[in-house]
Amino acid sequence: MNQYNSTWVTEFLLLGLSDDPQTQLLLIILFLGAYLGTVLGSLLLIYLFLADSQLHTPTYFFLCNLSLADLGVSTIIVPQAVVHMLTRRKVISFIGCGAQVFLSIISGATQCSLLAVMSYDWYLAICDPMHYSFIMTWKICSQLALGCWICGIVASSVDTIFTLCLPYQGDNKIAHFFCDAPILLTLASGDSHKAEMAIFSKGVVILLIPVSLILVSYGFIIVTMVRMKTTSGRLKAFSTCGSHLLVVILFYGTLIIAYMTPKSFREQIK
Repeated sequence: MNQYNSTWVTEFLLLGLSDDPQTQLLLIILFLGAYLGTVLGSLLLIYLFLADSQLHTPTYFFLCNLSLADLGVSTIIVPQAVVHMLTRRKVISFIGCGAQVFLSIISGATQCSLLAVMSYDWYLAICDPMHYSFIMTWKICSQLALGCWICGIVASSVDTIFTLCLPYQGDNKIAHFFCDAPILLTLASGDSHKAEMAIFSKGVVILLIPVSLILVSYGFIIVTMVRMKTTSGRLKAFSTCGSHLLVVILFYGTLIIAYMTPKSFREQIK
């Protein structure tokens, strides 16, 4: 009877990371600093790619797409979070929350696919340089980039549809600074098991498959680097792939912990 007497949720209350004013001020500075750095870095990379013909290579093309996706997810989350830290009314409408889930997952899932494509690009450049220019044509690069964005849209649609189709009544407090599908599932009034399994299955496809491709690519890259006769060749190959591998470890490690452990759906709001 309590479920039927509860009102339908029309907005969510984002509790944020802290209620302490000094801590919030520090968080605002950190968030704005990180966001401005992301915006300036991404826009600068995109500008240099468009302005300098020497950078018109597959590697920088994929980097621009990655920067665009990173800029998207940062813009979707950070400004709204900073505004909520500056105001007392930390609410977001149901539609706004759904839009944030949809758009942020598009950018995040696209980044997952792009990192896998970039590892394949490094593999061809280091392990098969003779055929690199014949394989990584602009047509193929454009198709790969478009495929990454389509994968992001499909993955986001799965998460958003299964999350927002559940009934939300009563509790509307989100213990986070932005709307995220796993956290919203914990507030659903109905059975969220099917939605959790759908999101988990999507995670297998969009996270574990790209990770597997990246590991295979870097396995061949490492073997090729070991076989190189010159130290300068090894250092050049390592410097080329080192930063990408570090991003892969941090990015995928965080997402796998957040989305691929079933208990995390309940633990994120504790």
